[in-house]
Formats: sequence, C-alpha cells, structure tokens
Amino acid sequence: MLDSIIHQPVRLRIMSVLVDLAPGDEVDFVHLKKVLSLTDGNLGAHLLKLEQAGYIKVNKMFVDRKPRTYVQVSGVGRDAYGAHVQALRSIIEFGGNGKR
Repeated sequence: MLDSIIHQPVRLRIMSVLVDLAPGDEVDFVHLKKVLSLTDGNLGAHLLKLEQAGYIKVNKMFVDRKPRTYVQVSGVGRDAYGAHVQALRSIIEFGGNGKR
C-alpha cells in the first residue's frame, strides 16, 4: 500500500536522500536544501510532516554560535520508505492489481 505521507513528491525526494545514508548518519539542513533545490520554508514544512510521522529525527544544535539543523531517517522511516518503494514497484510491474 502506498504511504500517503511519503507519496507526496517532495517528501519522497527527501526520504530518498535520507535512506541513501548509512543508518545513524545525518545530513545538514542547508545541504539537503541545496541538493533538493527547495526553499527554507518548503523544506521545513515537509520535514515537520515527516518528523510528526516518526519517519525522521531532527537534531538542532549550535555550532560556533550558529544554529544548525541535522536530519536523519529513523528505523520506522526506513521501513516505511522500503514498503512504499515496494508498492510503487508492484504498480509498475503488475499494473496495480498484483497479477501479471
């Protein structure tokens, strides 16, 4: 079954970047924003939705007195992404009905 949280195109792109990281690794908000060509507000809104679903973890801290935000996929998020990708493959391969 498709995951309505992940299925939104921007969130799917965010999750794709995050699951490509090794488990436990995180990416800087600024880097994620550049890679995905998003605005601060757009990325922030989508990250909030993913965080509320428990799919990502957001770590805010200060580095040299400047606020920094780091993001990583959670185990739940990694599993949800895998299931979503499998559902997409099923639609592509079988036309959505599970039969060849």
